[in-house]
Amino acid sequence: MSRLAKKPINIPDSVSVKRDGDFWIFKGPKGEIKKAFSHYASITEQGGGFLISLKAGAPRGAYAILGTTAAIFKNCVFGVKEGFEKKLEIDGIGFKAQLDGKDLILSLGFTHPVRVSAPEGITFKVEKNIVTVMGVDKEVVGKAAAEIRAHKPPEPYKGKGIHYLGEIIRRKAGKKAVATA
Repeated sequence: MSRLAKKPINIPDSVSVKRDGDFWIFKGPKGEIKKAFSHYASITEQGGGFLISLKAGAPRGAYAILGTTAAIFKNCVFGVKEGFEKKLEIDGIGFKAQLDGKDLILSLGFTHPVRVSAPEGITFKVEKNIVTVMGVDKEVVGKAAAEIRAHKPPEPYKGKGIHYLGEIIRRKAGKKAVATA
């Protein structure tokens, strides 16, 4: 059984959690998330927190979903209270990013600028060569950041492109270094 699911998940005072049919609604100071969980997981309120357990009659392989459900539940609570953000760094001569309303416009050396529309609940912030993707849902923030990075992933020779802040890019030796060795 999952270690995450053994302990009850405490809910802060600023966050409210309620059930609406098959969905759970999390409301907090940063926003609102509506999420559906596996039908094998039973989520019950217990003394100011929530306990996640397996429903009776669930197949043996359903134990794997308990830890995932607990982690997603905790991420929803944290997201509506604090929010999530991913920072992307743009490296390369002439590569830049700018905001146009809610959309992000990237100049990445192509013949045309790349326009990235912000998904619902996501905001972009640009400071010099760093793009910050912010939102309440960890899954949506990660997906939006990955889609931006996919437009120009870092290449291994000079490291030009878009990468996560702090990401280590493994460099390859060029032709000249290989020829002399």
